[in-house]
Amino acid sequence: MRRSNEMVSPTVDLLKEQLPVQQEPLVLSGDVRTGLVLVDVVNGFCTVGAGNLAPKQPNKQIAGMVAEAVRLARAFCERKMPVFAFLDTHHPDIPEHPYPPHCIIGTDEANLVPELQWLENEPNATLRRKDCIDGFIGSIEKDGSNIFVDWVQRHQIKSVLVVGICTDICVLDFVSSAFSARNRGILAPLEDVIVYSRGCATFDLPVHVAQASKDLIAHPQELMHHIGLYIATGRGAKVASEVLFAA
Repeated sequence: MRRSNEMVSPTVDLLKEQLPVQQEPLVLSGDVRTGLVLVDVVNGFCTVGAGNLAPKQPNKQIAGMVAEAVRLARAFCERKMPVFAFLDTHHPDIPEHPYPPHCIIGTDEANLVPELQWLENEPNATLRRKDCIDGFIGSIEKDGSNIFVDWVQRHQIKSVLVVGICTDICVLDFVSSAFSARNRGILAPLEDVIVYSRGCATFDLPVHVAQASKDLIAHPQELMHHIGLYIATGRGAKVASEVLFAA
């Protein structure tokens, strides 16, 4: 029997041919007020062995995403450009079906990865702990206000650059809601949502692993990453192949 990655690669190649994702380099010059959004770059999703939904072994796609998230966060803060970070954080008595317990409040799983923990003391960054997949919904306060909406309006952001995990789950849900809110005039002056492909990642659950358990659904990493990007473009997102800063 062939290994799962040997079977997935031709499938992904065919998918990319039939469902192409247009990507272009993004050069940030300061002409357009741009904010950086980090989605769930926390230990529970990114640090090997950190929890039920963390990678079991080093993962190239996730490691690359973390590295790009750190690079961009540093660059944005050095330039005094606004940064907004979502941290997946759950109460132990409120499960998030169909996922096993993860990122429980008060545990290290719910904290930013070590390379980003400096953001906690960074005045240029806004951190928001969310208790649901969709960060936009998770930004709603009890009085009906929305922390993310307030951030966009306070900084007069016209474009947001989104990185994080998972491409096809938390990132995609946030992007979809952001466009719905923008289209209803809730997020003025926001115009563009840009997803950075190398700055995003998802988890890997090969078919043969899923088939060994009735509770798991196959989730091949490269395939689902591409699907997440493709659906995001269908919502209206632009996809960046790389992110550079003008001199």
